[in-house]
Amino acid sequence: MNGHPTREEDFDLYALGAVEGEERQAIESHVAQCAACSRRLAEAQGRIALLALGAPRVEPSPSVKVRLMNKVRSTVQGRAVRSAPVEPQRAGGFFEQWWAAVLAPVAVALALAALFLWTENARLDRQVADLRATMQDQQKQLDYARVVAHLLEARDTISVSLAPMPGMANGAVKVMYNEKMGVLMYDGWIDPPPGDKSYQLWVVPKQGSPISAGVFNPATSDSAHWLTKVPEGIPVKAFAITLEPAGGMASPTGPMVLIGPVS
Repeated sequence: MNGHPTREEDFDLYALGAVEGEERQAIESHVAQCAACSRRLAEAQGRIALLALGAPRVEPSPSVKVRLMNKVRSTVQGRAVRSAPVEPQRAGGFFEQWWAAVLAPVAVALALAALFLWTENARLDRQVADLRATMQDQQKQLDYARVVAHLLEARDTISVSLAPMPGMANGAVKVMYNEKMGVLMYDGWIDPPPGDKSYQLWVVPKQGSPISAGVFNPATSDSAHWLTKVPEGIPVKAFAITLEPAGGMASPTGPMVLIGPVS
C-alpha cells in the first residue's frame, strides 16, 4: 500500500486480521502519523468488535473442566494427583463439538457478509448523495432557463445598452430589465478592473437612490452573462456601472465606467 489509504475496506480487513506482511506494516506506519486514518481504524475495530459479540457462544465440554481442575490441584500440591476418571464422551458432547465446528465458520461468514453489506451500503449512500447533488444542480439550471425565457418573452421587458465613459475601461454591455418581475440580466464584456477594485452595476430609479444590482470582477475581457433579482415595481431611468473598492459599496462612490439611459 502506497500513500494515504482511502478505501474503507482496508481498515475493516486490518481489524479482521486479514492484512499481513508489508501491507499490514504500511497501514500501521501510516496510522501512527495520520490522525484521520487512526480514527477510521478505531471505528473499523469497533465495528468488528460488535460483529464478534453477535457470534454464538460455545460452551466447552464438561471433561475440559475436569482436566483443568486436576491439573491445578497437581500444581498446588507439588505432587501428582490422580485425576478423576473421565467418563467416555457421550453423544451430547459429540454434538456440542460438532455444532462448535459448524457455528465458528458460520459466525466468520456472517461477519464478512455484514462487513460487505456495510461497505456496499456506504458506497450506495455516496452514489445517492452524488445523484441528489446532480439533480439539485440540474434543477437550478432549469429554473434559470425558465426565468431567462420568461424575461425574453415578456412584452414589458426593456433592453438598454451601456456605453463606456471617456477615459474609462472599454466594454460593451447590454442590460435587460423587467420591472414587474424584478429581474435584471447582464450580458456583455468589460476590461478587468484593477486588483484592489470591483465593478458594481446600479439600477438608477426615477426617484430615490441607486440600487445595487451586483458586484463583479471579470478576470478577462470575455463576454459574461448573469441574472440578478432587484426590488419589483421600480421605474428606472438609467443603468450604470461604477468602479468601487473591492467587494462593492452600499451606494456609488467611484467613477462611472459605463452608463445607459432608459429611453
